[in-house]
Amino acid sequence: MAWGSLIIAGIFEMFGVLMINKLHRDKNWQSFLLLLIGFGASFLFLAHAMKTLPMGTAYAIWTGIGASGGAILGMILYNEPKDWKRIVFIGMVLGAAISLKLIS
Repeated sequence: MAWGSLIIAGIFEMFGVLMINKLHRDKNWQSFLLLLIGFGASFLFLAHAMKTLPMGTAYAIWTGIGASGGAILGMILYNEPKDWKRIVFIGMVLGAAISLKLIS
């Protein structure tokens, strides 16, 4: 259950990052509200996961999902650079997060 909460927290973190970009473009209260909902839900699910998982592991995986997911969504949705070095390093972040899960 804690790992599921952590994955959901990471997904909401990715959503929050997307809403930062939307707020920057649109500058309206709906975008701001969605940003607050995204990050608020992310923190709630992270807190739930940390009731069981060690703080360092939970935080590292949550950050990895948010950072990697945000970068991947930026490449897909906003035509950000897709060069091989960027993809390799995103893969390394995801690999580290998976490795933390395997040893925890």
